[in-house]
Amino acid sequence: MDQNLKLIARDIRCDVIQAIGHLGVGHIGGCLSVVELLTVLYFEAMRIDPKNPKLEGRDRFICSKGHAGPAVYAALANRGFFDKSMLLTLNQGGTNLPSHCDMNRTPGVDMTTGSLGQGFSCAVGAALGSKLAKDGATVYTLIGDGESQEGQIWEAAMFASAKHLDNLIGFTDYNKLQIDGTVAEVNDVAPLNEKWAAFGWNVLEAADGNDIAQVSDAVRRAKANRGSGKPTMVILHTKKGCGMKWAEDLGPANHNVKVPAEVAEAAIRALREEAL
Repeated sequence: MDQNLKLIARDIRCDVIQAIGHLGVGHIGGCLSVVELLTVLYFEAMRIDPKNPKLEGRDRFICSKGHAGPAVYAALANRGFFDKSMLLTLNQGGTNLPSHCDMNRTPGVDMTTGSLGQGFSCAVGAALGSKLAKDGATVYTLIGDGESQEGQIWEAAMFASAKHLDNLIGFTDYNKLQIDGTVAEVNDVAPLNEKWAAFGWNVLEAADGNDIAQVSDAVRRAKANRGSGKPTMVILHTKKGCGMKWAEDLGPANHNVKVPAEVAEAAIRALREEAL
């Protein structure tokens, strides 16, 4: 199964690069760092139906880290929620694929991203609603490490623990870079594991959050926490721009950048030729 997921992750990564390269600009780094997580969620872990995106009791994924929107779209398209040709309309006039996720415009998107921290709060609310409805759903949500500097994240974290939302699984994309530099330099969030534990969460880590096997194992362990009365946070140690050397080499500068078409094409060729 891991090999199949690796192939899917490669397709998603190529689609992200193609979409952003076609537009010519985008959050390439923060999209590529979460490809493996999205692959595991949409193709292994989540109970969803692309033919019935509004299925009652379905699992939900809420992307609070808004800059990863294009990666979410690529995962949804590969999962069959809409035709992949739509990816080339990314962030253009009249598109149903705006830069940040919008639940009113994109099939399969369960919540509009909103401001930093807002998506995470919505995920907490969705998990509480699922508990009250007793529909058995799991709510998954993704936050950024820079986003973790927002007070709203920790208010929601405290509430989720107080309400014993063990049907909530969060992921932190800990690539350690943000728009103004390293997270440590701007406003260090370390030690993240101790912070989440202090807020009453079950905490797991993946030393390589861009390794399919490690991410898959972390998700399985997080799901096994159900019944504990605690929400789970999985800290994914990732690489910003992972899989596209040009983006990786930009370091902190790979936040929202111009991506020349020829650079995108070269990166896709390299990925297609790379042995998995």
